[in-house]
Amino acid sequence: MTTKKTNKLKILNDPIYGFITIPNALIFDLIEHPYFQRLRRVSQMGLSNMVYPGAHHTRFHHAIGAMYLMQNAVRVLRFKEVEISEDEETAIYVAILLHDIGHGAFSHALEHSIVAGISHEEISLRFMEALNEEFDGELKLAIQIFKNEYHKGFLHQLISSQLDMDRLDYLKRDSFYTGVSEGNVNSERLIAMLNVKQDKLVVEEKGIYSVEKFLFARRLMYWQVYLHKTGLAAEAILMKILKRAKELVLNGEKLNTSLALNYFLINKIDNSNFDFVTLNIFAQLDDYDVLSGIKDWANHSDKILSFLCKMIVDRKLMKIQLQKEPFDKQYIIDMKESVQKKFNISNDEIDYFFIYDKVSNQAYNSIRNQIHILYKDGSLKETAEASDQLNLKALSTTVVKHFICYPKTWF
Repeated sequence: MTTKKTNKLKILNDPIYGFITIPNALIFDLIEHPYFQRLRRVSQMGLSNMVYPGAHHTRFHHAIGAMYLMQNAVRVLRFKEVEISEDEETAIYVAILLHDIGHGAFSHALEHSIVAGISHEEISLRFMEALNEEFDGELKLAIQIFKNEYHKGFLHQLISSQLDMDRLDYLKRDSFYTGVSEGNVNSERLIAMLNVKQDKLVVEEKGIYSVEKFLFARRLMYWQVYLHKTGLAAEAILMKILKRAKELVLNGEKLNTSLALNYFLINKIDNSNFDFVTLNIFAQLDDYDVLSGIKDWANHSDKILSFLCKMIVDRKLMKIQLQKEPFDKQYIIDMKESVQKKFNISNDEIDYFFIYDKVSNQAYNSIRNQIHILYKDGSLKETAEASDQLNLKALSTTVVKHFICYPKTWF
């Protein structure tokens, strides 16, 4: 059990919402725990600051903000006579606070490179289970709700759905820090319109226009910020850096790294062997480890690793072409050959310097986890059906874009 402290009812000052009150001692102790404090060193938006210089906020900021919105949601629902016990209230505060605790360095990049086959949601659950043991079972109900195994399904929807406190915070927060005003959703209005019907989290009829704006804002933020082509190029380079570093280490090459990063470079980590020991080493790994390695590796004798690292350090990123249709196969072959010839790159090395991939964006899934509108007569309608905006149905379509990256110049 963690060491008890006397003053646990702290107030935090947040640039988005103002003063946020920590509701109880358990929440305070979880925030103070080293597992959670690591989130101060994990960026919320990966390398998006290479596009939007203000985007340096962290997962710590976001988790606290999402908890604040959950406090507001509980007040609104109780006012509307939705029954939420004190134990359930604490549990959903814990669950939303810890929902992103499993994110690795630079958020999603680590999830697809040196750790494979296990998502950040699964790692978050393992952190919660470890904390539950440390806190003598006090997180048991939070874990049930997080896993959607509790009999009140709407509590899980507050944490994970298409209109949850997670999305309401990150859109507003990321909009603020990037300066992209199109993503600034009215979270207060949306929360004020929440209700529960048939154990579903629903939005009252007069809030439908706020839902529409929320969905449009999400679509715009994905294409303008989260899937911005320069950000895509930077993240693709970062993943290639980690892949090359792992390849070199496994071949006996010595790299200067932190102990935590070295552990994940020398070991093949996936869902089957992500045990308690690995979890605690993962808890020591953050953006600082990766950035420190990249700065050092920029001067490494391996030309591939060195070149890729210099791209990040000096922000000399690859050129990227992004389009809706798949690239012509012959065009890809010709471009590859052109890059190989121009920079004297071998067949074994080309995959590090010519990247062909795709991204997708679906602002609203009208089939899974639907957002329902509650009418005054008590009936429910799915949002796309209830909306008079024809474009809202278009947002339910998954849009795929294809991209290629390749170097502009050699260092």
